[in-house]
Amino acid sequence: MVEKFFQIKIQRGKMLSKESDEALVPSKRRQSDRKKLIVNVDFEGGDGTGIANTGDIGIGGLYMITNAELESGTPLFLQMTIGGEEVGLDGMVTYTDPEHGVGIRFQTMSEKNEEILKRELHLE
Repeated sequence: MVEKFFQIKIQRGKMLSKESDEALVPSKRRQSDRKKLIVNVDFEGGDGTGIANTGDIGIGGLYMITNAELESGTPLFLQMTIGGEEVGLDGMVTYTDPEHGVGIRFQTMSEKNEEILKRELHLE
């Protein structure tokens, strides 16, 4: 059974509704839940470097608030301080919301970085 969802977008002051037949329930998009944790992120990849903030984060990825133009599939290196400790992660852009932000899926994660994230996200 295919679930339907409605995506609402604001464009030049008008609200537009777009119906899609794709099932995009969170369990289909992500392998782990995300929680609100706002930290600064320094990123490198694509055509340069930048500074952004997280909107939410989980063990599998994060949403990064940025105006940078990053395309899906772009590999990134992310560096941030979480719980007073430096965390460096390789990721890939999996979702773009132009002029708002991007969804990032982590590609590799050390045991130490996983422990830090789990502790800060209260997953242990």
